[in-house]
Amino acid sequence: MPDDLEPTTDRRGGVVDNAIYVNGVRTSSPASLDETYELLRERRGLAWIGLYRPTDEEIHSVANEFGLHDLAVEDAITAHQRPKLERYGHTLFAVLRPARYLDDVERVEFGELHVFIGPEFVVTVRHAESPNLAHVRRRLEEHPELLCRGPEAILYAILDQVVDEYEPVVAGLENDIDEIEDQLFNTGDETVSRRIYELSREVMEFQRATRPLLGILNALERGFEKYRVDVELQRNLRDVQDHVIRIVERADAYRALLQNALTVHATLVGQRQNAEMQHLTESSLAQNEEVKKISAWAAILFAPTLVGTIYGMNFDYLPGSDWIFGFPVAILATLATAIVLYLVFKRRRWL
Repeated sequence: MPDDLEPTTDRRGGVVDNAIYVNGVRTSSPASLDETYELLRERRGLAWIGLYRPTDEEIHSVANEFGLHDLAVEDAITAHQRPKLERYGHTLFAVLRPARYLDDVERVEFGELHVFIGPEFVVTVRHAESPNLAHVRRRLEEHPELLCRGPEAILYAILDQVVDEYEPVVAGLENDIDEIEDQLFNTGDETVSRRIYELSREVMEFQRATRPLLGILNALERGFEKYRVDVELQRNLRDVQDHVIRIVERADAYRALLQNALTVHATLVGQRQNAEMQHLTESSLAQNEEVKKISAWAAILFAPTLVGTIYGMNFDYLPGSDWIFGFPVAILATLATAIVLYLVFKRRRWL
């Protein structure tokens, strides 16, 4: 029995696993799509075709065989679609955005999964490594009574797997937020703002992947009576719905926490800048005080310097030089000027 194993990045795309189920039991694993179509018409069972990054020819082959709508086929080829659920006659088309947390780079990787559900077939088209559909297939094959409930059982099992794989993503995001809080209050790392911004983008992308699931599940629930969905499948769907609600609420809480963290970081940066500005202001004021003191002493010393400079000149006649009290008077006048200047600067608190 071949496994729908997760392909590595270097594995070529195409048909990953291909099986025909009759009464919930895998009866054949065709080697090609054409053989699948032939066996399905012969055995009147359920075909589950798993494609991974298929070629346009492979998708068109499936579309022509099962009558898939052109718009849905175009979405499956183009990819990069938002999560949604659309019904084209008897065919149901779902787009899901699985995710996985990469521990080595602390980043969330988002994928894309397209699911076509018809009365006798299920076609899954993956454009990324996740989700692990091999686990879904093995689990259903171990419980034939689930596969007996029809292709809707496969859709609900896939939804359950996608939602289960969201849990490690939620745990990884929560751990990243805890690390950001430590950076904010313990290390004061200035690069934390960039990490908050990048993590906020991941949380927003995670919200875009998970929130539309609520609408998808509600749409499936509204079709329970119309399409006579099995009661057990209804219970499984409601269980998946409860998980999605919790995940969406946690994602909303994480986004609010990151917004608050960004606000707190801006506040802390502002406080540090204010402290630095206050320190610079205090340093500037201290320098001004020193300049005042230097200027005051320069002015006080200017008077005796001026008198000494004038009387030190080599002139034949200087005022008061022939007076016996001329020199003492000059000295006293110089001291008086210096004392007056000292008192003035002292009063103005320059000294």
